[in-house]
Amino acid sequence: MRAAETTARPLTTVPSWSDLESGVERAREQLSFPEPDYENGPANSYALEEKRIPYTIEKINMQCYGDKPAEFLAKVPSGLLPVLEVGGRVFTESAVIQEVLEQLYPEIPLLPQPGTQEHGRAAGLMRLERRLFSDWLQWLCRGGWNVQGNRRAFCKTMEAVDDALRATPGPFFLESGLSLVDLTFAPFLERIAASMVYYKGFVVRGQGRWPGIDAWFEAMEARDSYRGFKSDYYTHCHDLPPQLGGCTSERGSEEAAAAIDGGAWRLPLQPLAADYAYEAHSPGDDPERDALTAAARLVSNRAAVVPFALRGASQGARRTARAHLSDPGRPSAQDPDGAVDAALRCVAGALLSGTETAAAPVAPSEQAADTVRQSLSYMRDRICVPRDLPLPAARQLRAHLNWAINGLIMHGSA
Repeated sequence: MRAAETTARPLTTVPSWSDLESGVERAREQLSFPEPDYENGPANSYALEEKRIPYTIEKINMQCYGDKPAEFLAKVPSGLLPVLEVGGRVFTESAVIQEVLEQLYPEIPLLPQPGTQEHGRAAGLMRLERRLFSDWLQWLCRGGWNVQGNRRAFCKTMEAVDDALRATPGPFFLESGLSLVDLTFAPFLERIAASMVYYKGFVVRGQGRWPGIDAWFEAMEARDSYRGFKSDYYTHCHDLPPQLGGCTSERGSEEAAAAIDGGAWRLPLQPLAADYAYEAHSPGDDPERDALTAAARLVSNRAAVVPFALRGASQGARRTARAHLSDPGRPSAQDPDGAVDAALRCVAGALLSGTETAAAPVAPSEQAADTVRQSLSYMRDRICVPRDLPLPAARQLRAHLNWAINGLIMHGSA
């Protein structure tokens, strides 16, 4: 059982990165928890995982987060995402990519045969998905006099989706089981669940309002292919506005927004569950393994993480992209007496052993303390799911960064 967020207490030494690497390996052996392969799956793309197609991931930012790499634009002048490259050929747009995968890898089909009743049903459901997408954006992005009308239209379409799911004997849209219909709905239903509670105070999951949709989410979250690609509410609610041109908040959403924006990132963390309004996740969590996952990623990526965190204390270039949390041109600040590096080692140690016995971060001066707080806060607010960590592990890292920020000790004050 992991400790609650208690006041940090200084120990004589902060563990070295080498010590922490050894600690990660020992913990992996004790928990029989091998390191996952983050580059070759399961980490991305439902269809590739479900069809058991080997692949390699290349992460390309959207335009609102900064300029795209020149080598990517040489292949895809439009800059459109997602992109599939196979056999030297490049394909864009999700629907086209899905068709290509079905044609090239027919061994595990994800669509019914053309001409069958199931194929006709799949086509109708794809049209329903487009209707849902439209009604969701109408309510999410538009305020003004017709807000209640937009809400009613959204709820009516959600009822149609729920009816479609409840019309089959299983939890998925087609009787044959999971299909491209589910994979097409997945990213939008996931974003709907996050954005509606954050911007509208409207809880989609776990309330019994739409039992077919609740059952669908639980069935999807039981699959490795979905869990590996699933994002979290915080990431979605901050990546949607720069992509959509803005989202409109309504009265009554303040409590949910505050919790999702970090109010819930305190130890001990609220357990994840399907009916947890501020982060629905039916598989729940495993705090010890989740903390180990976070520690392992922090330790293995320290050479990049430390200078990234130090951007938070920089007085240099600020935002250069439309997304308010993205500033790719911002330089790193100097680390006074290595205080930020040491603080991140304290965080990794606390993730491995718990906060009760972990060394507390110590700042040798007020300037160093400010640098540590700014750096750790900057990093905490930019942890992205699933890019950086799976959902449960990201929560652990954010909460432990808060533990370090709140427990920072000035040299000679304890």
